[in-house]
Amino acid sequence: MNTTAKKLIFAAVIFLLAIAAWQSVFGDGMSVNIDGDEIDGPLGAILAMTFGGAGMLLAGVIMVCVAIFLCVLFASLGILAVFGVALAAVVAVAAVSPLLLPLLIPIGLYWIFVSRPRKQRQQATLQQPV
Repeated sequence: MNTTAKKLIFAAVIFLLAIAAWQSVFGDGMSVNIDGDEIDGPLGAILAMTFGGAGMLLAGVIMVCVAIFLCVLFASLGILAVFGVALAAVVAVAAVSPLLLPLLIPIGLYWIFVSRPRKQRQQATLQQPV
């Protein structure tokens, strides 16, 4: 897009915003009802714009809070899904484990024999004075 079109679009947006502000301040259709009291005219327009802006600001804050809550929620659901898949894998291995028992016995013995010297070395280093 060339710069002339960009300037024209920017000018059109500014013009439309100026027309909207003019209509809201000097128009005859804006009034505010507070506890049954009708407030119209320039004061009603200012109050309506203030309350409308505050409502939009509050809506933005609420949307950000909801977005943060949903990020935390979906992240925790993802962690739960991974945990569920791991649990299903453990259950599947437990169901098949009687068939794998001849393979698991040597692996378990190897694990025990490898971990014992490591624990003894760690205790020996903790007992030596510095």
